[in-house]
Amino acid sequence: MSDPSLIDLASRALGGSVVAANDEFFAQRENLITAAPPRFDPDEFGLKGKVYDGWETRRRREPGHDWALVRLGAPGAVDHVVVDTSWFRGNYPPEIAVQGAAVEGHPSPEELLKADWFELVGRSACAGDTANVYPVASGRRVTHVRLVMHPDGGIARFRVLGRVLPDPRFLEGTVDLVAAENGGHVTGCSDEFYSSPGNLILPGKARHMGEGWENARRRDGGNDWVEFALAAGGVPRHVEIDTTWFVGNAPGWVSVSTRDERTGGAPRVLLERERVQPDTRHRFLLPGAGGATHLRLDVFPDGGLSRLRLPGELDADGAAALRRAVEEAG
Repeated sequence: MSDPSLIDLASRALGGSVVAANDEFFAQRENLITAAPPRFDPDEFGLKGKVYDGWETRRRREPGHDWALVRLGAPGAVDHVVVDTSWFRGNYPPEIAVQGAAVEGHPSPEELLKADWFELVGRSACAGDTANVYPVASGRRVTHVRLVMHPDGGIARFRVLGRVLPDPRFLEGTVDLVAAENGGHVTGCSDEFYSSPGNLILPGKARHMGEGWENARRRDGGNDWVEFALAAGGVPRHVEIDTTWFVGNAPGWVSVSTRDERTGGAPRVLLERERVQPDTRHRFLLPGAGGATHLRLDVFPDGGLSRLRLPGELDADGAAALRRAVEEAG
């Protein structure tokens, strides 16, 4: 089972972008971070040849290699990358490499090419029509990555799995303590049969039911739940539970509790079992919530949600711990 605390830092849903590539003659670079799995139509051809759902360059006739620059949706430490060559069987790169950089502000592609790049994945063999997984040993914080093909070829998807390390300067005042872009992440859940609970804390509103969290129908008398680690220790002010798009499959009731792993105290119920409506944005005040590092959402007995928001403020210890984590990651 995959680690639920990891998020695709390059995802377009988080704000990632493929900002440049030296060549994209056959298939455009932006396809690399498309959320959906790559598709293949054996009968689809264009003026330049076979149409692929990925990034594909010309056949090289001179020394060198091809590359694409990816701006991460949120800065973080990378755990591993996935170079997916699905459907590329005779035109995949035999080797790849991945570098990272940490650059302040909003650099242009020209400025990025001059950045101080460091190795995340050294030059490594790559198989065709395969989701190639490469572990990353570096714990350094990165804002951009460079995917390199030796010498050329096609790649369908590129995933950069890791943990968000946000800029603490942007987490002052009231912020969403559970948002993925701020460092919130899933630590466990009872069921993710139809879609991942990680969708609940992505930016923006869900565009359809598939962009939320939906579990299977329960037949055992229990209930479903998901737990999140907050961006850092903080004090919640209110919670927003959004069932938009879930019309016939929303939960009947929900409850919210928190715990503070710094004190080892028992979980604290902030919202007792509360009835919710289908296709509705619900907001509940949480007076006297106190400090927390984790939040648990229970749905009764089951059902789907679009988004979860937890506005609040980092406390002094949480803010200090976050600053240390970012400093240690360089």
